[in-house]
Amino acid sequence: MEMLQRLWFTFWDKLTAATGRVKLLRPVLILLGLYLLVSLGLGIWWSQEPDPFEVKPVMVQTAQGAEQEIVGSATVSTLIRITETLLQKPGGYLSNDRTPPGVWLDNIPNWEFGVLVQARDMSRAMRKDFSRSQSQSTEDVDLKEAEPLLHFDNNSWLLPSSEGEYKKALKYLRAYEARLSDPTQQNAQFYARADNLRGWLADVSTRLGSLSQRLSASVGQKRVNTDLAGESTARQSTDNAAELEVKTGWLEIDDVFYEARGTAWALIHLLQAVEVDFADALEKKNALISLRQIIRELEATQGTVWSPMIMNGNEFGLLANHSLVMASYISRANAAIIDLRTLLEQG
Repeated sequence: MEMLQRLWFTFWDKLTAATGRVKLLRPVLILLGLYLLVSLGLGIWWSQEPDPFEVKPVMVQTAQGAEQEIVGSATVSTLIRITETLLQKPGGYLSNDRTPPGVWLDNIPNWEFGVLVQARDMSRAMRKDFSRSQSQSTEDVDLKEAEPLLHFDNNSWLLPSSEGEYKKALKYLRAYEARLSDPTQQNAQFYARADNLRGWLADVSTRLGSLSQRLSASVGQKRVNTDLAGESTARQSTDNAAELEVKTGWLEIDDVFYEARGTAWALIHLLQAVEVDFADALEKKNALISLRQIIRELEATQGTVWSPMIMNGNEFGLLANHSLVMASYISRANAAIIDLRTLLEQG
C-alpha cells in the first residue's frame, strides 16, 4: 500500500511539474503563433506586384511663357521612379531580407532582379551614350557615379546594404535630372539620336532573348548547336555537342517567370519614356508604330496570374504552361525590337 502511495505521489508531482511547464510555455506558443500569422499576412501583401505609373517629361517655361518639354527628362525621371519603386513598394527591397516573411518569399525578389537589370542597363546607356555627343566626349559627372552604384550586389544585407547603395545612386540621378532641367546648366545633356537608341535596344534584345530561351526550357528541349553558325572560320574555346539538352530546373521555373515579369514591367515604362524623348527620331524613321507594338506585347505579360502557383504543363498537355505563354510574348517583343533596330539603321 505504501508503495502504491509513493508511486501515486511521484506521478502527481511529475504531472504537476509538466502542467506548470505547459502553463509557462503557453504564452510563448501564443506569441509565436501570432507572429507566424502576422508574417503570413505581410508575406501575402508584400507579394503584390506594384501597379504601373504614368510616364511624364519635365516641363519648363520659356521666356515667352510657353511650356517646353526637356529632352531626356522622361527617360531620366522614369529610371528614377523605377528605382524608387524597388525601395518603396510594400515591404521595401526584399532580395536581401534575412528575417520572415521576406526570407520566405522568392517571387518578388526575382521580380526585383528583373527590374534592377533594366535599371542597370539604362543607367549604363545614359552614361555611355545618351549623355555624350561623341565617343571622345567626357562622361557626365553624376551619371558616372550613379551607374556603378546600381551595379552593386543585389543581395548584400549590410556594410553596405543594397538599399543604401541604390539610394546613393538615386541621389546622383536626381542631381542629373535637376541639372538637365536647368537651362543654365549646359554641361548636362541628353542626346536623343537614333544611333544612341539602337545601342540600348541591342542590350534589351539580348536580355529578352536570354529570358525567352530560359522560359521555353521549362519543359526541356533538344536544340541544335548553332554557336558557330554563319561563319566558317569561327572558333570557340571548348567544343560542344552537336545537340544540346536544355531544361530549366523545376525549382527555378517560377523564378525565371517572375524575373521576366519584372523585366517586362520595367521595359514598358522605359519604352514609353523613349517614345516621348525620341519622338522626332522615331517619326523621321516612321518607327513610332513599331515601338508602340513592342509596348503592347510587353503589356500582355502583366496579366493577372489566377493560379496559386506557376503551372508547368507540357506544350499540348491538359495543364497550362505559364512559362511558354510568357515566352511567346517576350519572343514577339524581341522580334519587334530587332525589326525596330533595323528600321532605325535605315536612312
